[in-house]
Amino acid sequence: MTTENKRTHHLVIGSQYFLYFGVLGIFLPFFNLYCYHLGFSGFRIGILSAVRSVALVLFPLIWGALADRLNARRPIYILCCFCSALIWMLYLFTVDFWPMLAITIFYGMFFSPIISFLEAFTMDILGKEKKSYGRIRVWGSISFIVVVLALGKIIDLYSVEMIVVLILAGSLMLSVISTQIPGIQIAKKKRLSRDAKSLLDRHVLVFLFCSFLMLVSHGAYYGFFSIHLESLGFGSTFIGLTWALASAAEILVMLRSDQIFNRFSIKAVLIFSFMVAALRWFILFFVQSAAAILLSQVLHAVTYGTFHIASILYIDRLAPDKAKTLGQAVNNGTSYGLGLMVGFFFNGYLYEITGSFALFMISSLIALSGGLIFWGFCLVDRKRLVK
Repeated sequence: MTTENKRTHHLVIGSQYFLYFGVLGIFLPFFNLYCYHLGFSGFRIGILSAVRSVALVLFPLIWGALADRLNARRPIYILCCFCSALIWMLYLFTVDFWPMLAITIFYGMFFSPIISFLEAFTMDILGKEKKSYGRIRVWGSISFIVVVLALGKIIDLYSVEMIVVLILAGSLMLSVISTQIPGIQIAKKKRLSRDAKSLLDRHVLVFLFCSFLMLVSHGAYYGFFSIHLESLGFGSTFIGLTWALASAAEILVMLRSDQIFNRFSIKAVLIFSFMVAALRWFILFFVQSAAAILLSQVLHAVTYGTFHIASILYIDRLAPDKAKTLGQAVNNGTSYGLGLMVGFFFNGYLYEITGSFALFMISSLIALSGGLIFWGFCLVDRKRLVK
């Protein structure tokens, strides 16, 4: 690959991260808040969130296995981008729960695989420079910051309902540029199943279980953090600022990812990320001041930034070449899919009973348990290697 081609590929992939996380910058802080303003209960909001996570479990695996089997990652990625954008358009025509639930299911079928495919494209393009992944992924964080800061102020002036149109616009832009994704091909193998079975290795399974717990602990944050802040009396501008600060903190990690992972092992970074997540949720359990809430958001650099990069690198190291897409799909499906699904259902149910503060205490204990299990496995595995 020539230097010019490499720069072009980096630009295309960077633009995809920019648009994808720009859409998430609208969706994550404000879609559940939008549903809350429509009069949906916490339980129904939890159901909608959980359904999206179910899609993250199932469809990345289906599309990922199909892409690896047919060596058709690029066309399937483009298909998913366009179909998800067109399905999202249907949200413009209803504000009722059941139609929105149906739209959410079909939307998730096509939107959920996009990020795992994008991660696989990025790993292929970086080649031997995988530890510099953060320098490309940082464009997603920059986009997220710009969007949540601007949108928070706009919503305070106008209405949260405008997010549906803005997400549609971002999704259409993502779809158009997806056609420029480079068609890197990996030699097709007749029996993908043999490579896929390597994902049942004990190292993969233990990590996936712990990653699942990590994202269960994030259910309160992604599902109810904005609602929690509004109930404390904060407006959309402040809510946008908190999400933007979290992404600003993660940018530092993204830009320094190669130095971090050259100095520390992937496992050490993962364990540290679990412990910081437990601390972050515990802080949100008992604080109410704006300053303390903003300070806790800085920890997103670790609970999302280092954890996410370490997860991508860890799975890429363990998965064989012919199952890279499936490996990233399994990783995303187990954590951001199954983990958030359980987290959303669990927190949606408890929100009606306990309110939002208790959710973060429970989340802290869940993150702590995931870190302790992974740390214990690493110790046992190290002793086994020594013997």
